[in-house]
Amino acid sequence: MIRVLLADDEALIRAGIRFVLETAGDIEIVAEADDGARAVELARTHLVDVALLDIRMPGVDGLAAAAEMRRVAPRTHVVMLTTFGEEDYVTRALRCGAAGFLLKDTPPDDLIRAVQVAAAGEPILSPRVTRQLIERHVNRDLSQVDEARRRVSALTDRERDVLSLLHEGSSNAEIAKELLISEGTAKAHVSRILSALGCTNRVQAAILAHDAGVLPPGSHS
Repeated sequence: MIRVLLADDEALIRAGIRFVLETAGDIEIVAEADDGARAVELARTHLVDVALLDIRMPGVDGLAAAAEMRRVAPRTHVVMLTTFGEEDYVTRALRCGAAGFLLKDTPPDDLIRAVQVAAAGEPILSPRVTRQLIERHVNRDLSQVDEARRRVSALTDRERDVLSLLHEGSSNAEIAKELLISEGTAKAHVSRILSALGCTNRVQAAILAHDAGVLPPGSHS
């Protein structure tokens, strides 16, 4: 079962999301919170797989909660859930360590699938949206570029190939097909890359790849 935490200051919203997710059969709502501080505490104590966090909550908001969860509950995959679609929120959420971003009007089937995908450690934004966000809305400065290049330099050529495909939004299956390796090997490469780069999820690794200017597979000098 996928253990899920819901955090939203509106009880009616939480009830609706809970109703949708519990129809999936493999998702269990183990905790609910109406503010970010409580959400962080529950994520840590309930060993949550996925946390669905509203961005606008009283006290500690969802973005601050996501950043704190990264520190105290690193196994939890955070998905931001909001009625606000401004791109600044998306970028800030990803920088805080969120695995993805959904609007509250997301169709029920898509919401269920998003939780399942997030629990597997993959981003829930489509590859096209992921690339556009990274390339258009993540501001880089020289210090970010230098730090990203330093961290990426520790990777092998094959790991940089995999990182490049992560930057494209590729799934493990797509990475395996492109590099002619098994899906299990692709998953192992991704895990090692996240650990080596100090990233908590694939979207953060993709942002780092963009900052470092990682080349497509086979283009290393």
